[in-house]
Amino acid sequence: MGKAKVHRTSPSLDMTPMVDLGFLLVTFFMLTATAAPDEPVAVDMPSSVSEIKMPETDILLITVADDGKVFFNMDGKYNRQELLKSMGERYNVQFSDEEVARFAVMSTFGLPIGQLKEFINLAPDERKKVNQPGVPVDSLNNQLKDWIIFSRMANPKLRIAIKGDSDTNYPVVEKVINTLIDNKVNRFNLITNMERNPS
Repeated sequence: MGKAKVHRTSPSLDMTPMVDLGFLLVTFFMLTATAAPDEPVAVDMPSSVSEIKMPETDILLITVADDGKVFFNMDGKYNRQELLKSMGERYNVQFSDEEVARFAVMSTFGLPIGQLKEFINLAPDERKKVNQPGVPVDSLNNQLKDWIIFSRMANPKLRIAIKGDSDTNYPVVEKVINTLIDNKVNRFNLITNMERNPS
């Protein structure tokens, strides 16, 4: 009697679960990622071998552009609202609740307080086109000092960082550092690009 021949079939691999997993991972990363806010100025930072990482929250960032303009940013929506109200009282500039809410979600800015109200009321696309003169840091009108003071009052846990362009003239950075020191801020970070360790 003849043998019954068993048909061999090649094993099949169902790719559906792996494709589903891939789409779930892509969706997860898209939903949890935060987009970098538009900065009003591009800064080419100097390099260093420091390995200290900046914290994600409670940061006050002072940016110094290559042309010497100073820009200000602070995280925390509620803290920014309190900050703008305090600055408005200090400089006698009235901000509406809508303007305070808009300021709370704005990114970095570099304007004197007198021009800030008009800047806040612009559409986000129009803000990008504005040539910002920088926050005043000169000895006669040092508004950066008040931004720092009221920021620290709004958030006492604030860490201050300076991000300066590698082509910035030192006297501008010195003014910013002296403003910090005059307000008893003796601990601050200088943000740099990572450089390979020479050893």
